[in-house]
Amino acid sequence: MTKKTRAAWTAGVLAVIVAVIVIAAVPFSGRARADEREDSIRSITETVQKMALQCYVIEGAYPEGLEYLQENYGLTVNTEEYLIIYTPYAENLPPEVKVIYRGS
Repeated sequence: MTKKTRAAWTAGVLAVIVAVIVIAAVPFSGRARADEREDSIRSITETVQKMALQCYVIEGAYPEGLEYLQENYGLTVNTEEYLIIYTPYAENLPPEVKVIYRGS
């Protein structure tokens, strides 16, 4: 085998290895993004619930809506990526909080 043939063969093998790695990594990157979104949803839900509870402890009533938490407790929401459904039941009952990823 000549040096040119050996170099070409080595380059071909390396190209195949790189292609296999890239093809194998694609499903994992999609799953990683899905896991990251699930973590974000869980984190946002917990944050809204904690802020609502904080409001209840300080003021004696759960807030009637997200706007109250935004104006008085500093809640910031990325409304382009996430939809937050805040359903209050009564002043003394915690609200239902549901977070939905809107996608991009």
